[in-house]
Amino acid sequence: MLEQLINLVKEHAGNDIVNNNDVPNEHNDAVIETTAGGIMDHLTSLAGSGGLDSIKSMFSVDQPASATEVSGMSSGIAQTISSKFGIDASKAEGIVKNLIPTVMNNLSKKTNDPNDNSFSMEGILGALTGGSGGLSGVMDGLKKMF
Repeated sequence: MLEQLINLVKEHAGNDIVNNNDVPNEHNDAVIETTAGGIMDHLTSLAGSGGLDSIKSMFSVDQPASATEVSGMSSGIAQTISSKFGIDASKAEGIVKNLIPTVMNNLSKKTNDPNDNSFSMEGILGALTGGSGGLSGVMDGLKKMF
């Protein structure tokens, strides 16, 4: 899933990363990968702390990712970009300010589009919980605990 997420970030990274003078061209791909990795890390952290319902609601057609959730995710990614690539913190925040909500909205759309099989809720949950079975894998794991 990470590779697909990197491609999604790359698809929307034009003005925020690729055409941004604050990001040296030799770091474009690494900043894109760091951004995608930050999204995965945030979602994985949510899954690990029992936030599967929060994750599912983020990808709901009726209730996409909340501003609070995206803000928290963006803040962490901006800090990583700033420290890892020596980009001024306010400029790193500017990079993710528009990019993360755009990526999350498109990820939600792709997850809910029956004609687009690049992302699925089962695949996302499986990737976040370390199982290939998605929600059924989570349920199997819970059954084994009891």
